[in-house]
Amino acid sequence: MSKKVHYSELGLVNTKEMFSKAVDGGYAIPAYNFNNLEQLQAIVTACAQTNSPVILQISKGARNYANSVMLRCMALGAVEMAREMGSNIPITLHLDHGDSFELCQSCVESGFSSVMIDGSHLPYEENIALTRKVVDFAHQFDVSVEGELGVLAGIEDEVSAENSSYTRPEEVEDFVTKTGVDSLAISIGTSHGAYKFKLKAGQAPPSLRFDILAEVEKRLPRFPIVLHGASSVIQSYVTLINQYGGKMEGAVGIPEEQLRKAAASAVCKINIDSDGRLAVTAKVREYLAQHPNEFDPRKYLGAAREELIALIKHKNEAVLGSAGKA
Repeated sequence: MSKKVHYSELGLVNTKEMFSKAVDGGYAIPAYNFNNLEQLQAIVTACAQTNSPVILQISKGARNYANSVMLRCMALGAVEMAREMGSNIPITLHLDHGDSFELCQSCVESGFSSVMIDGSHLPYEENIALTRKVVDFAHQFDVSVEGELGVLAGIEDEVSAENSSYTRPEEVEDFVTKTGVDSLAISIGTSHGAYKFKLKAGQAPPSLRFDILAEVEKRLPRFPIVLHGASSVIQSYVTLINQYGGKMEGAVGIPEEQLRKAAASAVCKINIDSDGRLAVTAKVREYLAQHPNEFDPRKYLGAAREELIALIKHKNEAVLGSAGKA
């Protein structure tokens, strides 16, 4: 068993102050998922260069992939890397879609500064009970906790749901009061994965349910709201993937203008995973197709890293509004 470590020893912060500033400032904190070194380097570099606070997100699957001890060292390295770049951006390490108390506990004890317990698939009272249990434990160590009401459709890592159900605004006050969560993920039409909607040719994605968001904001004034499944599924990457041997027909996401609108409201954390995966995959496919004799991972992963840096800078500056807010 690895040693217990508090997140402050790694130079990390919880989400309390960054969320408070985001709510007041009308922008959203970027929450980028990563699985490997190149993705982490890209996130830190782009956020340092745009002076943006950032939440580094790890799913259960990614934590297993990276190894929890290695992950702790990577988080420490991320903080020190930013400092070496002359940046003092606040960095949070967050468990994305924790599915059990035991997983959340393990993450808290291994240096995470924020955890999500996703009980949205459970009956309402069971969701409350599980979320409250995680909150009671995590708050002993000043670790932030995110809960969820409503179910997002789609598949991403081990998170899967065939059908979505919108968050019911009439439940949010009771849920937040009984659980003590620090932020709340809601379902207003976003979806996990790269295939968020089934559209006919020329058909635009449906609008997010801003009426639900407005009602939640009315019932929970200044309370941090989170959007999951908020990748835009940038079509230039989809085209590039398909051009170089991929098969991603019908992949579509959330229009960026809708995310900008959400970020200006009570939404102060927006999760982006699929867009990063698409950028990396597109550039790796392109590089290997154009350099068939190349077998040095640094070459094709380096190209992917540079593209991911550009993507994240764009998100921070033009979509989330977090650039310059550190």
